Amino acid sequence: MFFVYLLQSQQDQSFYIGYTTDLERRLSEHNEGLSRYTKVKRPWKLMYSEFFDTKSEALKREIFLKKQRNRVFYQSLADAGG
Repeated sequence: MFFVYLLQSQQDQSFYIGYTTDLERRLSEHNEGLSRYTKVKRPWKLMYSEFFDTKSEALKREIFLKKQRNRVFYQSLADAGG
């Protein structure tokens, strides 16, 4: 079981996309400063997540989302829920 997730920095409203097998643990790691890229923009809020059966599916979705590089697109995902 794999999750692709979208976080939003509560400091500067930027977005971060990743994948994990444990969504709660990973969100905690981001907010505790244990992730090098995200530690300077804490705190983070989970805005959207999707579930996948395989790592391959999750990685494909993560790559697709990262290629969007579009704040409006990311916000539409967050608004849709997930």
